[in-house]
Amino acid sequence: MSKTATEPRWRRLPEERPKQILDAALAVFAEHGLAAARLDDIAKLAGLSKGTIYLYFPNKEELFREVVRTSVVGYIARAEAFFETEPDPVQSLLAWMDGHWGWLRSPVFPAMHRLVSSELTHFPDLASFYATEVIERAQRLVRGMLERGMEAGVFRRMDPLVAARMLSALFVTHALWYHQRQCFKSIENVSGDVMLAQIRDFFLNAMRPDSTDASSHA
Repeated sequence: MSKTATEPRWRRLPEERPKQILDAALAVFAEHGLAAARLDDIAKLAGLSKGTIYLYFPNKEELFREVVRTSVVGYIARAEAFFETEPDPVQSLLAWMDGHWGWLRSPVFPAMHRLVSSELTHFPDLASFYATEVIERAQRLVRGMLERGMEAGVFRRMDPLVAARMLSALFVTHALWYHQRQCFKSIENVSGDVMLAQIRDFFLNAMRPDSTDASSHA
């Protein structure tokens, strides 16, 4: 057996240590909750020493923040960059829907949702961080897309923040059903792609401009 094969993971893959820690942290957070999670358990799952975790993260609260930053916040940042370069508001919104649905279908989303729903009430600083960096930032991005579409006459005029909130509710609710399809018989055999198409069709029809809006941009 080679020397490399017998070396522990923490020695063989130093460049992957942060990701190992974050992946393990999410798994432990999802299983035990944030309050009950222990750095010892995270270190064991990551195949590292507890002391190694402290080289990268001072505590489990910062671990949670970094899990959020490297997953959902990273996705929002990429969507913001795309929005800046895509002049077509409909194409921007469709791209957002595709990417957002991909994130919501990932196994990270239900774990994150459980933590946010049941745990963050006990961690007000983390709740504020999540509200600002994830919820408000994503809704601000979608609101900008909708405002641009309203100005172009391709979406009907209404409060864009309300429309952004409605779209978020559609996606989050369907994502929760998607991950528990055995409990929701009406969608048990509906594929994720079909669910996305249904959400997209419903929302775009709801945002279709009325005759007054259309004539004002003629």
